[in-house]
Amino acid sequence: MPSLLHWLAIALLLPASSALPHRADERPCDIFARGGTPCVAAHSMTRALYAAYAGPLYKVVTSDNRSKDILVLSAGGLADSASQDAFCGKQLCVVHRIYDQSPMQNHLSIEAGASDLTPPRNAQDRGVNFTDSRSRIVLGGHPVFAAVFTGNGLDGSQYIGQGYSNRTARGTAIGDQPQSIYAVISGRHYNSGCCFDYGNAENGTRTVHSPFVDGAMEAVYFGSAYPPNGTGDGPWVGADLENGIYESSTSRAEQPPLPLIDFRAAIVKGNSGNHFSIKSGDAQKPSSLVTLYDGQRPQGYEVMKKGGAIVLGIGGDNSPWGAGTFYEGAMTAGYTSDETDAEVMANIVSAGYGQHALVEAVYREF
Repeated sequence: MPSLLHWLAIALLLPASSALPHRADERPCDIFARGGTPCVAAHSMTRALYAAYAGPLYKVVTSDNRSKDILVLSAGGLADSASQDAFCGKQLCVVHRIYDQSPMQNHLSIEAGASDLTPPRNAQDRGVNFTDSRSRIVLGGHPVFAAVFTGNGLDGSQYIGQGYSNRTARGTAIGDQPQSIYAVISGRHYNSGCCFDYGNAENGTRTVHSPFVDGAMEAVYFGSAYPPNGTGDGPWVGADLENGIYESSTSRAEQPPLPLIDFRAAIVKGNSGNHFSIKSGDAQKPSSLVTLYDGQRPQGYEVMKKGGAIVLGIGGDNSPWGAGTFYEGAMTAGYTSDETDAEVMANIVSAGYGQHALVEAVYREF
């Protein structure tokens, strides 16, 4: 059960009034806070998710074990990609930590192994690296980098994956508490492996990987895993709820495949009282956010059992076979309003995501 300190920390994140005036320089977490649903996790490879944030976005480590934090250029600004280029040079540079910009400090580190998978993986996961040219994009005309998950290890092994987690996260939704999650991802890079996720998962206070409890997760999923007959080849945005990926209360059969686009925004929201919602849109097109599903949860998930941990690029049990590209995302305390969702989407579009000339053709080959 969450402690008094837990709820006090959440209360300190809430604005004194939800009717604060709109500011042109707001970022997604400023908008969430103004809507009464503050961020409890904010991770980005590309930009600050608060107007006042001036700290590091992620830490890179070279093959000779030198490390450097990659900061934003200025408060509320974009990633200082030039400092990364200067530091890494032609060496392999791996992301060892993705910093949480929220006051909760829920930083993501490279995930440990998964002893309950078959066969077991006792080795630590591997971090994403920047030797893959697909990691280069532009944001507002400025070069930045993304986290590209290949769906297997760098040596081709399907048992040594890439993934990040925080199994002792603070302030995130527990049990049936409400939450909202958004992510900006590549709309072309995906596979049918399990599972390219970002969101709430099993925590570290019990056996992390087993048993697989229905409702222990609530995360954004993107890919084409577990397609039913007759509904195309994907991809889909869904909710990974553990023991199942859902695009509705029943199955993916109600959702046609999504069009392939360069940058996709995805939202998964879970409310108390047997209710969840899935939205998505083109991160380059204003007013493109649409509701894919809004209603009751699937049978067996009426009362959620969220663990409160955070995972990125993997399933809750550290299944490492999902492929995808992550740019930014955040998790909130509380169920966001449609108005807040629309404002965050408008902010994403206004940021100016675009393809780098060197990788435009590569992305279109997925």
